[in-house]
Amino acid sequence: MPAINDQRLIEHFLELVQIDSESGNEKQIADVLFLKLEQLGFEVHKLPVPESISNGYNIYARLEGALAGSTVFSCHMDTVSPGKSIQPVIEDGIIRSAGNTILGGDDKSGIAAILEAVKTLQEEKTQHQTIEIAFTVHEEGGLMGSKHFDMSYVKSNHAIVLDSGGPIGTIITSAPGQQKLKVTIHGKPAHAGLAPEEGISAISVAADAITKMNLLRIDEETTANIGMVNGGLATNIVMPELTIVAEARSLNNDKLDAQVKHMVETFEAVAEKHGATVEIDSQRSYNAFVIADNNTHIAAIKHVFEQMDVQPITKSTGGGSDANNFNEKGLTTANLSTGMSKVHTTEEFIAVADLVKISEFIKAYLTR
Repeated sequence: MPAINDQRLIEHFLELVQIDSESGNEKQIADVLFLKLEQLGFEVHKLPVPESISNGYNIYARLEGALAGSTVFSCHMDTVSPGKSIQPVIEDGIIRSAGNTILGGDDKSGIAAILEAVKTLQEEKTQHQTIEIAFTVHEEGGLMGSKHFDMSYVKSNHAIVLDSGGPIGTIITSAPGQQKLKVTIHGKPAHAGLAPEEGISAISVAADAITKMNLLRIDEETTANIGMVNGGLATNIVMPELTIVAEARSLNNDKLDAQVKHMVETFEAVAEKHGATVEIDSQRSYNAFVIADNNTHIAAIKHVFEQMDVQPITKSTGGGSDANNFNEKGLTTANLSTGMSKVHTTEEFIAVADLVKISEFIKAYLTR
């Protein structure tokens, strides 16, 4: 098996992370990747998304292979903030940012690994399976790109998303669904010093509801959280209105439905008790997925890792990824670690050795 070009891989990764691409601003990175895929011989398509999601577009690409079988490899092109003017630093085999931004290995480590694996296969003229690419916009903050991905282009029946942390060999086979709730409580203003009894305090209503609500760890599959509370005019005014943003997650979609129902009914009942009114906007962000360990796709991934003398680890995660939406769309999709660590923080880093190893996995998988 030909060796990955470590130095080229590193240089390519550094190039990608220095392209600003915070969520919603992916056009530049999409244009760069479109050209890179074309140069590798892929048939590439720009897939439009609503302007409210991104100034860029999703990318679908296909490269025919001589071996039987095909697989979709997927990464998202956006980053969280602070992700502008990233200055990567390499020290003792570790790549990190200069410290005032994220690094952007989430998810450009996966993109770099895919492109380097394909480049190496072509240079060595090694036969491979058909490769399909799905690069998405605006994954951070709602999986919006994959939600709007045009699946009519996809011919494979399984996919690999490269968008997780942990040791190389980590395979995410289950992830929770998420529902977001925006709750607006309407009370009644009154002078807090002269006639507080004439008012209806929105924050008192909220406190009563939250006290009665099952939150945080519900069971081994389910969580719920009040994330933001905003309201109030002045200290001498009984708070007339309050907005709460909350979420619920579960590996079991029925449990997620039940938790959301409980939260909604609690807010409604408490508001009625206090004489307040409540508006609730409840939206499913994405559904849960669970793939059995003995699934043929998971078994194939594990087998390749084992051949590399890497211990495969199947596990669940508490967060969503594009794998949630692709699984819901009927594409059996596992999420693999690229070795990235402390993502979404200015302490984010990735080891060069891990970046090389996940590139080697992709090559081995495509030529198995």
